[in-house]
This record gives sequence, C-alpha cells and structure tokens, in this order.
Amino acid sequence: MTAAVDPSEPRGVADGFAAAWNSRDADTIAALFTPDATFVNVVGFWWTSQRQIRFNHAYGFEHMFPDSAMSLTKVSTRSLGEDVAVVVAGWRLVGQTGPDGEVGGERTGVLSLTVQRQPDGGWLAVHAHNTDRIPGAQTHLVTEEGHRPASYE
Repeated sequence: MTAAVDPSEPRGVADGFAAAWNSRDADTIAALFTPDATFVNVVGFWWTSQRQIRFNHAYGFEHMFPDSAMSLTKVSTRSLGEDVAVVVAGWRLVGQTGPDGEVGGERTGVLSLTVQRQPDGGWLAVHAHNTDRIPGAQTHLVTEEGHRPASYE
C-alpha cells in the first residue's frame, strides 16, 4: 500500500480510499478490502470480490476519473464491538471526465464502509456502499423519461 494509507484504525480505511483515489491506485483501493468484500457503487453495481473492486476502479480511473480529485468532507466512525466498525465518509469529487471528453462539475456523496479488524491488528473493509448526493433531491421519481430527482418541500 502507498505511504498515505494507514488502516491501523477504522477511519484509516476511508482516508486510504481517498488517498488511493487521488493516486489513481486501484491496487491500493483493492488492498483496503477483504478478498470476499462487497461494494455497491453510486449507480447500484454490486461487486462481490476484491478482484471486482480492483478491476472496476481501474476501469474508472482510465475512462471516467483520470484527472479527478476526491476529498473527504466529514467522517464518522461507530464501533460495533471490538473488531467491527462502521465508517461513514462524506466526499467531494471534482474533475470527472464525461463520455465525450467534457469535464463535469463538483459531485458530492457518502461512502459507508463496514470494516473489520484483521488478525494483524489492521482494519479492512468487508462492505462498502457509495451514494451520490443530488442537491435539492429527497428521492428519485421514475417516469417514462427515466429517473429524475424529486423534492416534496
């Protein structure tokens, strides 16, 4: 793992994820997960192994996020016992490349990680769920035209 990654505490998995993202290092992202980990991405793809997590992040770094930068905006850790914790990290992302080469604006979201202490004392994620935040939306509404953000206020 890169020097910026220190999963010696639960929060280190989230910090390591952002550091590895900014280095475009799919190997280090994958190394933050157990071999049988699961990951649900922002559009609901459900990856079921460390290998799939690595492959899909490498693809994303090559095609969608080659010049992106991620920062964590707020991180919360909740212990579920001695060896399990939930880490919730708000994130901000800039520099995503669109399919036609345009550069998108700022995105924000939340990454939830269930992490487990390993026999060596370090922490790895056993599950992740990444969610986009849509400004002004409370939910999505599906119409004949597709999904659209909806607010009831």
